[in-house]
Amino acid sequence: MHVIPVWLGEPVDLETLRRKAGTAALVGFRLLPGPLKRAAVRVGAPTYTAGAVCVLEHDGEVLVLWQPHRLGWSLPGGLLERGEAPGEAVRREVAEEIGLDVDPGDPVVVRVDHVDQGIDVVFRVRLDSRPELSLATEARKARWVRPEELTEEQADRDTRGILETLRSAGEQPRTGRLIGPVDGAA
Repeated sequence: MHVIPVWLGEPVDLETLRRKAGTAALVGFRLLPGPLKRAAVRVGAPTYTAGAVCVLEHDGEVLVLWQPHRLGWSLPGGLLERGEAPGEAVRREVAEEIGLDVDPGDPVVVRVDHVDQGIDVVFRVRLDSRPELSLATEARKARWVRPEELTEEQADRDTRGILETLRSAGEQPRTGRLIGPVDGAA
């Protein structure tokens, strides 16, 4: 045990000193005004982009788009604007990209991509028939395809990840379990 000579007259080991410093930092953080707290968190925390995606389904197929800024076929959707709710964003993106006004309903899954640091809120719209599309400048082509037919070469990484997350959403989630105390934890 490493001992610091004295702390208010008592010998203190380095672990105790570390805990006391951590507590002082947390109390100091609590006392900061809200804007300074948010600024401190933004500096120290990883940044993620937030998007909203719409999976339009008809007869076992989903609508995918070919867009010049993407590598392969992708789903309608895009980034949230500042202060925009995911449902509003997906409705705006679908209107901009394919000329349809949709009621997206509630999100069905949220996908967190820790590699590219993106979060996608995914909506599903099931259609009774295939509507006529009005492609915007972002979307050059559109097609209907069975999700399992989209290969790595055909669909971009995000689209494949979103469709896999959507597919697994119907499965029973894996339940967590206690492994035990962390080595060195008091």
